[in-house]
Amino acid sequence: MRRKSQVFFLLTLILDDPGGNPVSRTDLLSSPFQILENPDCRVLRASSFWFGEIVSRPLPILMTELPEDSIAEPLVTAEGILRYSFHDPALLQTCLTHASAARTRLESNERLEFLGDAILGAVVCEMLFELFPESSEGELTRIKSVVVSRTTCARIVHQMDLEQFLILGKGISTNSHIPTSILATAFEAIIGAIYLDGGYPAARDYIRWIIADDVYRAAESAVGVNYKSLFQQKTQRLFGETPVYQVLDECGPDHSKCFQVSAVVGTHVYSPAWGASKKIAEQRAAHNALCELDGNPVPNDLPPTEE
Repeated sequence: MRRKSQVFFLLTLILDDPGGNPVSRTDLLSSPFQILENPDCRVLRASSFWFGEIVSRPLPILMTELPEDSIAEPLVTAEGILRYSFHDPALLQTCLTHASAARTRLESNERLEFLGDAILGAVVCEMLFELFPESSEGELTRIKSVVVSRTTCARIVHQMDLEQFLILGKGISTNSHIPTSILATAFEAIIGAIYLDGGYPAARDYIRWIIADDVYRAAESAVGVNYKSLFQQKTQRLFGETPVYQVLDECGPDHSKCFQVSAVVGTHVYSPAWGASKKIAEQRAAHNALCELDGNPVPNDLPPTEE
């Protein structure tokens, strides 16, 4: 039977000597929680290895309460990754602390998650209302459900490589896979912490910056999405221009006409599309134009008799 390797933790500690001066010391421990036995210790760095071989994925950091006049090195690094500098670094430490590592649930990131979830939802709703003026309530709801989902929130934390800064309990921190729910909780807690630290404008700007690509991806994949709104937002972002739609052709009797329409931006005419009404044809033309911009085959290229 294969023997399970033992994990050791290499900790750089700051201790207070009798004269009140900080003294650095490096300890090799079988569990990072051994450090809690000494309340005067402050952990600055933590890495792990298997009998001397460094593990490629850093394990979550364990930190005790920080001194008022300094910020621990991992928090500074985390701020750099987040691209947000906290006025109150204790908020950052709290939003990274899972309930499994906190002395009480009130000292974990759960309350910040509760707040951040509400702020995230409000800002995303505001974004969708502004970006897609022609989309129905049902369409906006579908997009929002994807953008604020646990899957999306967890993926953002993973992509930013923030797992290494999470403060987790022993059972979770030694696991090679951190559950999606924990990563999503951390993201929403970060939003809550930014809101408390910098107010609603800071949280709003941060969410709009970090979530923008997810909004467009969710909108493009949503059922019944308004392609005209999507195309307009994209052209305004890329070219600073609003598209117009030209009717190129029409066929059929008056009671059952079909229309061929192209989207036009500046002097560029995009691939046309047919539709049973001008409104449907414009939506299909916008869909064609979006695909053309992305270098993908156009989806609506059949004449009306072949649809």
